[in-house]
Amino acid sequence: MIQTKDLYVRFSDGSGIRYDDLCFENGQSCAMIGASGCGKSTFLNLLAGVLSPTEGCVEIDGENASAWSQRRRDAYRIRHIGFIFQDFKLLEAMTVADNINLLRLEGVDTSGMDDLLDRLGILRLKKRRVQRLSGGEKQRVAIARALIKRPSVILADEPTGNLNFETGEAVVRQLIENAGGGTLIAVTHDDRLVPRFDRAIDMNAVAHFCEAEEVKRHA
Repeated sequence: MIQTKDLYVRFSDGSGIRYDDLCFENGQSCAMIGASGCGKSTFLNLLAGVLSPTEGCVEIDGENASAWSQRRRDAYRIRHIGFIFQDFKLLEAMTVADNINLLRLEGVDTSGMDDLLDRLGILRLKKRRVQRLSGGEKQRVAIARALIKRPSVILADEPTGNLNFETGEAVVRQLIENAGGGTLIAVTHDDRLVPRFDRAIDMNAVAHFCEAEEVKRHA
């Protein structure tokens, strides 16, 4: 189970975002909706340990993960979190297979790659360089790289943003199936996909922005 408590992050310009407390149960899929710039991606980065909160904490199975060292948070993310980034984070000059097999350096078993690529409809692209792929194809490679780890937590930042609805719906189905008994939290702007999830959270109502001057007044 993942819980956030009194979560607040301050940015370099002095502004910040404060989030209402949230809880995500194991085995639950959750769609995060809301306008662009409402704090969804920042929230995912806080959950993953990529960002450290200025105040409050992220708890994982009752343990304060925000208090872990950066090394321990990175190790946890590598082993247990499948993060699908909005900008893919793929190495463009390398092939699809090489991008996924790089995870072997982190001790990840990638032997199920062909089956996963096939289910995502991109097995034929296995030996193609990423720079020669379309945006939608890159999106599915990024999804495959996250799922190959069989993670207990999947964090997906617009995983269907470059896909048509039919393909996007199939990808969401794959994400939910691969989440198994774990937790899936996905940002989406496509309201048609929301019913596929167990629950939805409107981040417009959960994330509260503080301007720099307001932060100073309350410091």
